Amino acid sequence: MKVPVGFFQVLWSFVSFLPYFFLLFTLGLLKGAIIGPVVMGIIVISNSAVIIGLWPAHFIWTFYCVLRTKRLGPVLKMVMVVALPVPLILWPIVGIVGSLLGGIGYGFFAPLFATFEAVGENVADKCYHCFVDGCLSTIRGSWTAVQDFTDFCFHSYFSYMDELSEKVPEDEKLVDIRLSKLPSCFLVSLIGVPVDVSLITAVALWKSPYMLYQGWKRLLEDLVGREGPFLETVCVPFAGLAILLWPLAVVGAVIAAVISSFFLGLYAGVIVHQEDSLLMGLAYIVSVVSLFDEYVNDLLYLSEGSCLPRPRYHRNMNPNRVKKKLGDSDNEDLKIRRESSLETKLSSERSRTLKWAIQRYKPVQVWDWLFKSCEVNGRILLRDGLIDIKDIEECIVKGNCKKLSIKLPAWSIVQCLLTSAKSNSSGLVISDDLELTKSNSPREKMFEWFIGPLLIMKEQIKQLQLDDKEETCLRELIMRGKNENPEDWDESRFLSSDNVRKAQLQAIIRRLQGIVASMSRVPTFRRRFRNLVKMLYIEALQTGALANHIGEIPKSRYNTDSLVRSGDKEGRDETVNVLSADKEKHDIADMV
Repeated sequence: MKVPVGFFQVLWSFVSFLPYFFLLFTLGLLKGAIIGPVVMGIIVISNSAVIIGLWPAHFIWTFYCVLRTKRLGPVLKMVMVVALPVPLILWPIVGIVGSLLGGIGYGFFAPLFATFEAVGENVADKCYHCFVDGCLSTIRGSWTAVQDFTDFCFHSYFSYMDELSEKVPEDEKLVDIRLSKLPSCFLVSLIGVPVDVSLITAVALWKSPYMLYQGWKRLLEDLVGREGPFLETVCVPFAGLAILLWPLAVVGAVIAAVISSFFLGLYAGVIVHQEDSLLMGLAYIVSVVSLFDEYVNDLLYLSEGSCLPRPRYHRNMNPNRVKKKLGDSDNEDLKIRRESSLETKLSSERSRTLKWAIQRYKPVQVWDWLFKSCEVNGRILLRDGLIDIKDIEECIVKGNCKKLSIKLPAWSIVQCLLTSAKSNSSGLVISDDLELTKSNSPREKMFEWFIGPLLIMKEQIKQLQLDDKEETCLRELIMRGKNENPEDWDESRFLSSDNVRKAQLQAIIRRLQGIVASMSRVPTFRRRFRNLVKMLYIEALQTGALANHIGEIPKSRYNTDSLVRSGDKEGRDETVNVLSADKEKHDIADMV
């Protein structure tokens, strides 16, 4: 589009924009005021019921698993038993207050953003969507948040506790601390918390005007010149909204810095234990403020480094080396990220709407890819007989979902590794337009923990050079065979007779299944996995896989609530009602 040039054209563009913006903003505020209390009530009441209802079980089971575990040494157990009552008692308060703040924020801002998204270029009836968008979708989103929170409190928590209390190999070293180090660790932590909280808060408050000024300056430049993410006309309202809400982002950043400073101060006790030196812990208290200052300078595109002192807090630490504590990058990587950020800044986002920006967020893309890959491979495995109706039935009725929740994602990831290895890619090819490498992979710790081992396993698979027959055999071994011990493949039909080759593949598969098992504890995994199971069940019905089996299933074994809920956001809202055999054809027709 034509960008306004000249003072009067720019002035007229700004003046004509104001009524348009204020009408949308007022409508968004009204929708937020109406929908916000409803969403807040849903989230607060539901989450509070989950927290209070499960709190006695969480309290008792946590102590039981800590006392029973063989992974922790006696001294560490004693310390945890003494310290655990504090977080366990604070958990209901923190959970309820967090639900209240989250409900208020989501219930108010989601309708507001949806109002501005309704004027996007791909929306047909803009006037209608300005009034409707963000109402029912926000209420449905609140129930989704409650569902994910319930999954975390019920499934994820007990899964972590079960892993803590399970048997460990005899050669595994216990995690323990020395009793003689505890006094110095506690002393340094007690010093570090008030010192780091006060100093980091001071740095955050000192830098906040720079963040406010630079954000407003960039947003105003883009608004007036129609540059960056506001190049199109439909994006101009978002410029005004971003300018108006930018101070809230600055306040949120300061609050996050204050909260994180508490844990950074506590970490000084860990440094004392690692280095067995009180002085090293005190040095860390000073250094972490400098590290935080440098990290903030990097985010705000200010001068590199920090003028604050940074003493060594590790004996083998290079004093000239930029520590990876806060930025998670070494000197070279930090420089690359800074140059890339300076080149693109806000214009690189191209985020016409908030929803579009979220969809383009790499962790979301990786998560979406995993489940889409499981969906495609699930259909193929169902067609080839490696997944049958008994597996789906056991998962729905009995909750035995290991084959679908562990082995199916593991095979999907193995396929990605095989494809990436064959294409000689330096990273992971997860789609036609997205390749994850070390330079563009998500910086979040969880995804670094997920992608890093996959890159190593891809290189290992590349060196093995599997042929098509071995890949087919490997698929069957993953889906049907056991892989708990090295001897499980001794009687398998794997084509290679090289025991070293078999052992390498077994180690890769075992590690992959362990990664997937850990991923299954993420709350969104459970919700999306349920959608995947429903899809596979629908696919089995539509392909006639249940033709001879459905009459044998008693009607009482299934109910509509366990199998049917509203579909996902991509449009799958089919309804499945498993009735008696005489209505089988009618049910299948309804589902199609």
